[in-house]
Amino acid sequence: MRWEAQEQAEQVAGLFGVTGLVRSVRTPEFAGMTFHEVLAKSALNRIPKNSAMPFDWTINPYRGCSHACVYCFARSTHRYLDLDTGADFDQQVIVKVNTPEVLAAEVAKRTWSHGLVALGTNTDAYQRAEGRYSLMPGIITALAEHATPFSILTKGTLLRRDLPLLARAKEDVHVELSMSIAVHDDDLQQSLEPGTPTTAARLATVRAAADLGFRVSVFIMPVMPKLTDSREHLDSALRAIRDAGASRVAYGALHLRPGAREWFFAWLERERPELLPRYRRMYSRSAYASKEYRTWLKARIDPLIDAYGLRGSADDDYRATKWKRTEAVGELANPQGALF
Repeated sequence: MRWEAQEQAEQVAGLFGVTGLVRSVRTPEFAGMTFHEVLAKSALNRIPKNSAMPFDWTINPYRGCSHACVYCFARSTHRYLDLDTGADFDQQVIVKVNTPEVLAAEVAKRTWSHGLVALGTNTDAYQRAEGRYSLMPGIITALAEHATPFSILTKGTLLRRDLPLLARAKEDVHVELSMSIAVHDDDLQQSLEPGTPTTAARLATVRAAADLGFRVSVFIMPVMPKLTDSREHLDSALRAIRDAGASRVAYGALHLRPGAREWFFAWLERERPELLPRYRRMYSRSAYASKEYRTWLKARIDPLIDAYGLRGSADDDYRATKWKRTEAVGELANPQGALF
């Protein structure tokens, strides 16, 4: 086994073309997954100064994501590692094992700006790998101890493990928590997001955070035409979100960048072939849903949001509203980023 691990590490190091790889790990409790442990040179990724993003920095301790959401916009980032945007993105996860230590050193510098730091802009910091590596407690502690405000966007219920720590951090710095819950139909959710916690478990996490005094936002992103945009689906979703104690909702129509587009279309062909022609037409010229569809969606969902007291951001382009920018940015602006 040791020889096999060493041989794989050498192969992956050659694949990535870097010297930061420590080892590649497979364990029975994560069947089908390979974790490539690397040493990061930097934990913080700077957002360009001319960007309209509502944060200044991002941290992504993982690359690739076991949530395996077929629509994930970050899939294309795996191409920069010579890995594919489909199964490799779901199963070959890069773990920046020294992120807490590197971050602590960066935010301790006298020159540190204390700008808002966002987690969850590319891949989920509370995906299943976090249960093995426990990088987030060190990240949270480093940010809080150095007066750095931060936000977390996740689909992971492992967030509950860190809620006491986050509550303590909130006493000293601004902390924003957001939960992404795009699908409120159990069978559809497991088909579209096979590696994610259930919708009920995520709603319970929202409740746990709200009970600790957090004003939790819920992202209904993406809304998918003819899959999750019916009035019944949206009404049921918003009612459940309100009952879970969330403070606000943000929503956005599905966008399909290269990498995600091919993987999502393959899912449609397998699971909902009757919708494939419609999607091909809608996304034939752009990664974004048509203006007409976004206008229609706004007219459908906004009255429901108001009725449930969950005023969120309207879907008027991912680059034009605070909450959609949070989902769409991250290392995608510089896909190679500060990986190692």
